[in-house]
Amino acid sequence: MKTDFFEFEADFVDALRCIPMLVRYKLDTCGIKLKLSDWNQMTLSERATLVQLPCATETEIQFYQEYLQKFVLDHTGIPATRLPIDPLPPWIDATTVPLSIQDKAQEIGITITLQQWLGLTPLQRFALIKLSRSGHENRNFSRAMTEFNLI
Repeated sequence: MKTDFFEFEADFVDALRCIPMLVRYKLDTCGIKLKLSDWNQMTLSERATLVQLPCATETEIQFYQEYLQKFVLDHTGIPATRLPIDPLPPWIDATTVPLSIQDKAQEIGITITLQQWLGLTPLQRFALIKLSRSGHENRNFSRAMTEFNLI
């Protein structure tokens, strides 16, 4: 099975005890908020399905959203919260390095150039955006920067 897990997720991704970036990316793509407590009520097989299901085309996004809603409803009795879907999220915009990333990179003495930003995949950019938000563990931001050859 081919998955796009990052090395910085290695300490928790084998058992899928936390929501991996790949699934978080899909959640933002389909506009669903999934609580960690809801994730942990799913079986390992159900979590693996959410990792593997495609979520790129309009049809796939709609299917993923409905599939995930069914999981959450089956396990909690309450529908998952729906979130607005950004038509041009910052991880898709390869023309601008978000300020949150620039600021977080500067904290560790690094500058990310536009050329480097362009060279990242949307999933890598998504991960850096999520990891650069306040309240996130700084260790994983640095680890991601290293993994993406930005340090």
